[in-house]
Amino acid sequence: MTDASDIPIRVRPEIAALPPYKQGRQAGGDAFKLSSNENPFDPLPGVVEAIRSATAVNRYPDASAARLRERLAERWGLTADSVHIGAGSVSILAQLVLATSGPGDEVIYAWRSFEAYPWLAVVAGATAVEVPLTDDARHDLPAMAAAITARTRAIIVCSPNNPTGPIVTQSEFDAFVEQVPADVLVVLDEAYSEFVTDPDAVAGERALAGHRHPNVVVLRTFSKAFGLAGLRVGYAIGHPRILDAARSTSIPLSVTAQAEVAALASLDAEDELLDRVRAIAERRDRLVAALRETGWRVPDAQGNFVWLPAGAETLAAAQAFDEEGLIVRPFAGDGIRISVGEEESVDRIVRIAASVARTLPEDHLGARAGAER
Repeated sequence: MTDASDIPIRVRPEIAALPPYKQGRQAGGDAFKLSSNENPFDPLPGVVEAIRSATAVNRYPDASAARLRERLAERWGLTADSVHIGAGSVSILAQLVLATSGPGDEVIYAWRSFEAYPWLAVVAGATAVEVPLTDDARHDLPAMAAAITARTRAIIVCSPNNPTGPIVTQSEFDAFVEQVPADVLVVLDEAYSEFVTDPDAVAGERALAGHRHPNVVVLRTFSKAFGLAGLRVGYAIGHPRILDAARSTSIPLSVTAQAEVAALASLDAEDELLDRVRAIAERRDRLVAALRETGWRVPDAQGNFVWLPAGAETLAAAQAFDEEGLIVRPFAGDGIRISVGEEESVDRIVRIAASVARTLPEDHLGARAGAER
C-alpha cells in the first residue's frame, strides 16, 4: 500500500503514482481550441433534434444500446452480438484490458501513442510494455512482435497513430497478426479511420474479413468524424465471446439514450458528415504542406491532427502557440499535437510554427531538416 502522506486511505502504490488523465485545455475569447482532436463543425440540425427528442431522462437507457448495435451489425454484415457499444471507444478498451490482463500479465503498445494506454494497463494491475516508434513516427510492428512473451495478454495497434499521425498498412497489420499467438488479444484502435485517405491503410473491415483472426477486435468512435465527442459513444466489432468478456467488466448503463439516438441520427446523415470529414482532411493536407515549407519535419498525417516533433523544446514551443491564441497539446520531451480546427486557424498556425522553427537549434530533429517526403 502507498505511504503517500496526502492520501487519507490505503491506495495501491502504482495508482497513487499514476497521474490523472489530462484533458486538452479549453479555449476562451477568440482563441482556437486545437488540443483535443474535436470536430470543429457544429452538430447537424437533425442530430440536434434527435438529442432534443430523447427527453425521458427519468428512465434508464437501454443497457445494450440495442438499436445502435443492430444498425452497426447490419453495416458490418455481422450479428448484433458481434457489436459492443461503450461510452467512447476508450471505455471499451479499458474493459478489454481488464478482461484480459492482470498482475503478472503484459500489455504491449507503441510509444508514443494514445496517452491512455499506459494507465489502462496500470489500473488493470498489468505491466505496460512500450515499444518505441520508428524514426518516422510509425509503429514498429516487427519490434512489437519481438516483444511478445508468454505473459503477453493484449496488444494495441493505433492507426492512424495518435498523436503522431501515420497509419499502419494493411499488409503490415496482416503480417503482424500472423505472428501473434491466437490466444492473445489484438486491438486495432481506429478512432480516426474516417479521416484516412491512404489506400494502403489497414481497415477494420478487411482485418476482420473471413474471421481468420478471431483474436482481433476493432474499435471505432462517434467522437471524431461524427462530431459527438460531448456525448461519449463508441463501439467495438469482434468475436461475440470476447465482447461478452468486455461487457462483463463494463459499468452498466454508461451509454445514455441521448448518445444512442445521436449516433443513429448521425448514421442517417452520414453522407453530409463525411463531406465535412473530407473538408477536414483537405485542410489537414494543406496544413502539413505549409508546415513542412517552414522547415518542420511533419510525419505523414492521416488523422484530424498534425504532429510537430519539438523534442526538448516542446513546452516552450507550445507556449508560443498559446500566447497567440492557439491552444495546442504538448507532450513534454516529444512534440506538439495540433488538431485540425477551423479554417481561420490555419494561417495563424503556420505563422507561429515558422516563428518557432527559427528559434530552434540548427541540429534539432523537429525543425530545419526540410520536408520528409
